[in-house]
Amino acid sequence: MTHAFTTRALGPGDVAELRSMLAMFGEAFGEPDTYTARQPGDAYLAGLLASGTFVAVASFAGSRLIGGLAGYVLPKFEQARSEFYIYDLAVDAAHRRQGVATSLIRTLQDEVQGRGVYVVFVQADHGDDAAVALYTKLGVREDVLHFDLLPSGSSARG
Repeated sequence: MTHAFTTRALGPGDVAELRSMLAMFGEAFGEPDTYTARQPGDAYLAGLLASGTFVAVASFAGSRLIGGLAGYVLPKFEQARSEFYIYDLAVDAAHRRQGVATSLIRTLQDEVQGRGVYVVFVQADHGDDAAVALYTKLGVREDVLHFDLLPSGSSARG
């Protein structure tokens, strides 16, 4: 059964919606403290939503947030163009397999079209078969290695 939902990019007046998205990410990824324990203030989040380098897209069933995508425009130096990196994407468990994630990505593609973005990229973990299937359906797969390099003096990620 398909449920009705709407999807849109968030703007600077959507801080409450961004906070709902953070809570949903925490639940979906099993990391509630990472996403909710030390959230920045409203002015910071509004500024982030107003910036040209961050985009958040949300899906709603009525007024309830059921899916979200957040990521970053990465201006390039070798040409006057940008890439977009999907940092987080999740859909509430009760609304999966209903086209929400595809709608989030399609709305993002429309949103970044006017920002000089020539490609959108995303990572998926080995074993996350649903994500791999989604991204394979929507794009071209590249097998790469990912490395986390900590800044000098850092002892842990956080």
